[in-house]
Amino acid sequence: MAHWKTHWKVLVNGQDMTISMRPFLIDITVTDKEGSASDTCALTLDDTGGQLALPSEGASLLVFLNGVLVFSGVVDTVRSSGSRGGGRLLRVSAKGFDSRGKIKQPMQIHQDDGTIGDFLKKLGNKVGLDVKVDPGFASIARTYLAADGESFLHVGQRLARELGATFKIRNTQAVFAKRGVDAGLPAVTGRAGAKQPGNVINWDIAPFAGRRSFTKAKVQYFDREAAEFKTEEVDIDLDRGLPEAVNFVRSKAADKSQAKDIAEARKREAEREGGEGSVLLDLTPEAQAEAMFALKGSRPGVDGTYRIVTVTHKADRNGGSTTALELKQPGGGAGKDSRKSKTAPGTPTGAQGASGAAGADGAAGGGTGLNLDNVGSGLGDGPE
Repeated sequence: MAHWKTHWKVLVNGQDMTISMRPFLIDITVTDKEGSASDTCALTLDDTGGQLALPSEGASLLVFLNGVLVFSGVVDTVRSSGSRGGGRLLRVSAKGFDSRGKIKQPMQIHQDDGTIGDFLKKLGNKVGLDVKVDPGFASIARTYLAADGESFLHVGQRLARELGATFKIRNTQAVFAKRGVDAGLPAVTGRAGAKQPGNVINWDIAPFAGRRSFTKAKVQYFDREAAEFKTEEVDIDLDRGLPEAVNFVRSKAADKSQAKDIAEARKREAEREGGEGSVLLDLTPEAQAEAMFALKGSRPGVDGTYRIVTVTHKADRNGGSTTALELKQPGGGAGKDSRKSKTAPGTPTGAQGASGAAGADGAAGGGTGLNLDNVGSGLGDGPE
């Protein structure tokens, strides 16, 4: 029998089941996502002969990896699988909150002349949740807010899309936080060592992306006093010298204040979608969604900081343990290769370039002598 190389601990309804589960547990997968998606956990167990007791629905579940709490939630489903001569497995799936109760129940409730913070807390009280709202959002005043046949989940998701917020429910607490800002979570560092192996197994990153990049956001609203439609505009500076492109929001806001909030949300969205990628690390249980990730040692222009949007921890008794990160919102130099080069593309440092010029000058500033910004240089473009 294979032996675990990762230290793990599982508590069910507050009882430590680690020793009892050790002969049967095959693997652990924990996923922490941004936004309204629930944290999830899956435990795969060897159920040869149907020897395991079926876990109860709604049982509380805590999972630790290397001494760090990586999941807290409730058992959602239990699935048995097997085949003739192929053994039997029991897969226990859990979510970060109990989805069986009032949290998904449609409501009919409204609020006149109040704040978003008051409204979300009022809805939270109805479903038994303690709601924490970012001060920047909590104080936003609206003349009318309503849940017209919507559940608490739906209202939170709708307002989060409108305001560019992260809406998350864990156990009995809901958080409505500003997206793309420092949430006080511990940062994670990845080192892609060339001479000495780091903790990065592999990476696949695009440090800049053009399709979701805008230089302005515009939102229309109706000015009742002037009896006409007006536009609220917010500049977006991604510091990339982009050509002008306007993110014109098709839906109209109720007033100038709401239009401003929506435009600011589109600005944060543009910053977040400025680049994307993924990194696979040795098990890093402290990594969390919305925390910052610093990549070092990959290459200039890719090294930098990124926002973690999804974390997946995997531990297997037959192999190693890893942490996979999905990344967005590049910063800290990501997307910028400041090295200077004068040689044609494809010409290594110190070699004779296609134009006949030596490539040694391209090494200035620590560069390799390649310059992809001058693709036509010396490559037979024809007469001027």
